[in-house]
Amino acid sequence: MRTVPIIGLTTYYATARFGRWDRPAAFLANEYFELVAAAGARPVLLPPCRDASGGPGEGAADVVAALDGLVLVGGPDLDPGHYGAPLHPEAGGAEPVRDESERALAEAALDADLPVLAICRGLQLVNVVLGGTLHQHVPDIVEHREHQPEGGAFSDMDVTTVPGTVTAAIFGDKATVRCSHHQAVERLGEGLMVSARSVADGLVEAAELPRARFVVGVQWHPEEGRDLRPFRALVDAVR
Repeated sequence: MRTVPIIGLTTYYATARFGRWDRPAAFLANEYFELVAAAGARPVLLPPCRDASGGPGEGAADVVAALDGLVLVGGPDLDPGHYGAPLHPEAGGAEPVRDESERALAEAALDADLPVLAICRGLQLVNVVLGGTLHQHVPDIVEHREHQPEGGAFSDMDVTTVPGTVTAAIFGDKATVRCSHHQAVERLGEGLMVSARSVADGLVEAAELPRARFVVGVQWHPEEGRDLRPFRALVDAVR
């Protein structure tokens, strides 16, 4: 293994405007890659993966083979077609290129037993890849908007972790976390176990894959509070 691990981070894929340019671009908030670096690894940003044959998702196994770990970052809703559901009126904003690329990366990473930290959308993606489904609009389930206030803002959410899980080892028995999500895990994917729930309503806030070397997903955003712990745990798992 390399002395300093290489950790790949997925990126947002959307139209960006800068200078004279107005075009599709891959980009990522600095907190993500700065925390990976602070945890002792080299961050590498992963735009939607392609190879010479073209389409999004092509070449994912080659990308994974070059990495020591992977961070699946937050972002827009997944297309519910990936788990066989019709589109909810409150859902939307899916990006097909990103969906296909990240699904392929997640599948390749799981096949290779690559350590994975999955954040918000990342947890939802891992759940769907393993055959799970999502609640497309959390307020329909819990009858409040505390998980994501209006305008996509963040809120503080108290969670309790499941004793004996990797999630509990990272975050302790209880934690106050930064949330901004209107979708969440519904039916768990194969092999996943719930590792944290919100205190207020019992919604799944973290899950992990016990059979894997390290696959931990959190529905909250540790990068918002610059919480180094999950990034350090990922790098420790690589080592």
